[in-house]
Amino acid sequence: MKAHTQETQAAITPDAAIDLLKEGNQRFQTNKEVNRNLLEQVAETSTGQYPFATILHCVDSRVSAELVFDQGIGDIFSIRIAGNFVNEDILGSMEFTCKLAGTKVIVVLGHTACGAVKGACDDARLGNLTTLLSKLKPAVEAVSEPSDANLRNSKNIDFVNNVAEKNVYMTINNIRMKSPVLQEMEEYGDIKIVGAMYDIKDGSVTFYE
Repeated sequence: MKAHTQETQAAITPDAAIDLLKEGNQRFQTNKEVNRNLLEQVAETSTGQYPFATILHCVDSRVSAELVFDQGIGDIFSIRIAGNFVNEDILGSMEFTCKLAGTKVIVVLGHTACGAVKGACDDARLGNLTTLLSKLKPAVEAVSEPSDANLRNSKNIDFVNNVAEKNVYMTINNIRMKSPVLQEMEEYGDIKIVGAMYDIKDGSVTFYE
């Protein structure tokens, strides 16, 4: 499979970009990944890159966007940070990938059993990690159930996964609120901003649309 060109990128709509990711995840789940010559793609992208999607996802070693969506070199911009939240630097990166580099969709990809979310649920504290986890506390507080404090921790995997999902939605809202550039692009239909959840047990991605 060839790397994307300016022409193929331009022909992809936001909905088509989401479909490409869904199709790639289906191939990943069925172990039918596309046969790629990655070194050939290195050569093809040496003079320019034309990815069709921007994926914000966690640093978790089990969740690599290129793998779970079966994409090659030059296909997606991959932004990784524990807990998949946004700050000014990440928003600036997204503005670059969409406004200047032409991607058609931003996917905020959470995942089940997220260690960062578990840490936020447990109010874990360790050096700079304390500050990072504080960015996820609003999602913890936004999940009202269970109300029993003894059940609002990392031992309750359903609570953890509900917080991870809430964090995806809150991150999407933050993107729209804190980046007029991306909000305008979405309003004009140039891009879509969507959420998704990766299941570490079976490799499936569920999109929230």
